[in-house]
Amino acid sequence: MEQSSTEHEPTDQSNIGQPNTGQPNTERSVAEQPVAGQPSSSSGGKTGVGRRICYALGNLGQAAFYNALSTYFVVYVTSTMFAGVDKALATRLIGIITGLIVIIRIAEIFIDPLLGNLIDNTTTRFGRFRPWQVIGGCTSAVLLALIYTGLFGLVNVSETWFIILFVVVFITLDVLYSLRDISYWGMIPALSEDSHERSVYTALGSFTGSIGYNGITVVVIPIVSYFSYLFTGSHAESQSGWIAFGVIVALLGIITALTVAFGTRENDSALRAKAEKNGNPLQAFAALAHNDQLLWVALSYLLYAIANVATTGVLLYLFKFVLGQPAAFSIAGVIPIITGLIAAPLYPVLNRFIPRRYLYIAGMAFMIAGYVMFIVGAQNLTMVIVALVLFYIPGTFIQMTAILSLTDSIEYGQLKTGRRNEAVTLSVRPMLDKIAGAFSNGIVGFIAVAAGMVGTATAADMTAENIRTFKMFAFYTPLALIVASLLVFVFTVKIDEKMHARIVEELEAKLAGGDGADGAGDADGADGADGVGGVADHDGADGAADRDGADGI
Repeated sequence: MEQSSTEHEPTDQSNIGQPNTGQPNTERSVAEQPVAGQPSSSSGGKTGVGRRICYALGNLGQAAFYNALSTYFVVYVTSTMFAGVDKALATRLIGIITGLIVIIRIAEIFIDPLLGNLIDNTTTRFGRFRPWQVIGGCTSAVLLALIYTGLFGLVNVSETWFIILFVVVFITLDVLYSLRDISYWGMIPALSEDSHERSVYTALGSFTGSIGYNGITVVVIPIVSYFSYLFTGSHAESQSGWIAFGVIVALLGIITALTVAFGTRENDSALRAKAEKNGNPLQAFAALAHNDQLLWVALSYLLYAIANVATTGVLLYLFKFVLGQPAAFSIAGVIPIITGLIAAPLYPVLNRFIPRRYLYIAGMAFMIAGYVMFIVGAQNLTMVIVALVLFYIPGTFIQMTAILSLTDSIEYGQLKTGRRNEAVTLSVRPMLDKIAGAFSNGIVGFIAVAAGMVGTATAADMTAENIRTFKMFAFYTPLALIVASLLVFVFTVKIDEKMHARIVEELEAKLAGGDGADGAGDADGADGADGVGGVADHDGADGAADRDGADGI
């Protein structure tokens, strides 16, 4: 099997695209190769345990926040927010609110790159990313708690003012959350330039993110039930129970955002310091458009993300209305927590021996098997549990591979265009998650209304047609998307650990020689066979073009 470690790159290939100095190539990782006149880029990789822990904790609250917003807020809307109004009016309002959420989140997709450009152009003594952890993390948490109050029951006062205020609050909330999310993942290339070290940070974030995201699935029913009983004397879902849930998630979000802001530090390096200015949004978008590897990774991840949230968003309905066992729903949270706890720390270990490309493909194969089990055994708890295991085992591997591929495409884009757009490039992933979340919201709302899964309905009220409608959107359609995602990744995504190491070496050589942005610009101008495009277009078996000297990588 192909060795993924950059430390064992053959000498005759590791010098591709670099000036011939006549000196032997030492077999060192990219992070250990100093740039003339600059501190070694390894400074970004040699971080303390405390800094890693602080960074990891950030995604604990961030992932919990995202699940509470993208999945359970719609559950709250369809079950409790309008419980005190006329049933016909409640059905209409549910349709309006879920439709507005979809529209708002799709509209905000186009704002994320602008937010990334704002972050990229942020200059403070606290760094580029940390201030947005405080601003975005704390304020979005307060607004999350607000929407879980149902805007303090405003719908009972004025339907029109409720809808207007909801739109304003939800848009503001979404923008602020995006600032936190983009700055969090955008910080990784500022912490290290070594692909393996980046995988460690990504693994830590994914590890805690799995706990945060799936932990919400485990505790949502107990929290809502407990506080409902505490304030109403009944274990049935109530407004007070959902308010308590929203406040708890908000507090967790604030604490973990502050942990990242005050517990991490960004590192300066030659690649960051000597890159061209990030420029205005149009220049940033143009840089993204020239980054073909970024675009292919993004498409593959988008197809996966839509399939993933389309299924996870309706799992509560699977247990409540199809299996008729809502009390067993916590299983859907326990399984991904266990698999995440195992997979996240295992990923960087396996990736030392197995290229992440093959980890991604294997993960997709597991997901396909999981969907087959869902389709044939949706009404059998044992088969559903097996399907959940197969579905969740590969999630961490797939997501981490996508994140690392997007992160490594930063240097790919820098060599092609001269611009190092860290936050803008990594704003693509939360933008894709937001698209997927919008589809999730729409699917959940549609199923809830179309299949009669609203209000006081139970599994006994479900017809065969209701079950078919559920399975079509929860399993069949996502399965087709997973297959499409796999095909896109296998046939178009070329950037991997070896290719990224050669790109970094090429950049360091250009910058050390005073080439700077001009050399990168030349590569972009040449594009195709002569520039970085040659890496993607002529990589052959080794992931690199069969050209050397001035022609490119």
